[in-house]
Amino acid sequence: MNTKLHKLLPISAVAVLFATLATSAAADEVVKIGHVAPLTGGIAHLGKDNENGARLAVEEINARGLTIGGQKVTLQLDSQDDAGDPRTATQVAQKLVDDKVVAVVGHLNSGTTIPASKIYSDGGIVQISPSATNPTYTQQGFKTTYRVVATDAQQGPALANYAAKGMKVKSVAVMDDSTAYGQGLANEFEKTAKSLGIKVVSHVATNDQAVDFRAILTKIKGENPDAVMYGGMDATGSPFAKQAKQLGLRAKVLAGDGICTEKLADLAGDAADNVVCSEAGMALEKMDGGAAFQAKYQKRFGQPIQIYAPFTYDAVYIIVDAMKRANSTDPAKILAAMPNTDYKGVIGKTTFDSKGDLKHGVISLYDYKKGKKTLLDVVKM
Repeated sequence: MNTKLHKLLPISAVAVLFATLATSAAADEVVKIGHVAPLTGGIAHLGKDNENGARLAVEEINARGLTIGGQKVTLQLDSQDDAGDPRTATQVAQKLVDDKVVAVVGHLNSGTTIPASKIYSDGGIVQISPSATNPTYTQQGFKTTYRVVATDAQQGPALANYAAKGMKVKSVAVMDDSTAYGQGLANEFEKTAKSLGIKVVSHVATNDQAVDFRAILTKIKGENPDAVMYGGMDATGSPFAKQAKQLGLRAKVLAGDGICTEKLADLAGDAADNVVCSEAGMALEKMDGGAAFQAKYQKRFGQPIQIYAPFTYDAVYIIVDAMKRANSTDPAKILAAMPNTDYKGVIGKTTFDSKGDLKHGVISLYDYKKGKKTLLDVVKM
């Protein structure tokens, strides 16, 4: 401060001047972006992975500085835990609306994403799911629903096609966990498998809390299929694969992205080497920005990426891109800018169709070799 000015002003005036300077320095507009995933429960590791991706994007954007409509903006991640429960999901969705978030990244599961989507639609708030794959999510007629992954209508057939042509599977038993995700994926797989001439020997349902599958697996062993397709998450798919190996099933275990995680080998042990699974997006090692993202994620959080952190990361940037194009932080204007999204990020190029689905979905197929998740093939849809 100018010392001459200091001498000319009384103490009270100096205090007012300092207060004014401090207020103007702290006058950035705080803009909240919501994030929802299960941060507790059996798949909390997946939820935390998603949250980490979104948090990394927010931290980067704030460090670089963001100005919208001539106003400096500070982003704040409003992160909520839905515990993978549909009822809790609607409650936290309403909380985010009440918190006046401008957009939401989430939820993780189809079974939570779909019921929450009505709340965001009623609130006029953009929702980008980084990992919900059930087609119903974007087929409800809401203008607010978007996703940055392929759907089960693509993932199920890709897995069935690989089973038929890549693995020469002739017969399969199907099992799902009765959730919107697990059941939807299993049904899409079964439909395509039958059309390819694979015999479906049985289709049984369990639940997403089950850990003892020995009775079902003993029955499946008697049916002697070439493969067993499991629609569910890694928290239940891991004991399923482990018990299948213990009971001596010769069948390969086929599964979707809910199981296709880095943690599967930790949870299932050497039984992971009997799993072939799909992921509803480009493999990290095939993403243009994958290696760089992996390095900074590891540096920031001290752990490897599970699966969908790059997708939550890009989802935050896509929301900010819409803000910039709208030149506004008004949720209605952000929503109006979303259909014209043309963004190139870590996961590749993102453009949306009229329902909010990706115009160019990709499915990656993996197996595990000595506990290491290994890319088998990438299928462009």
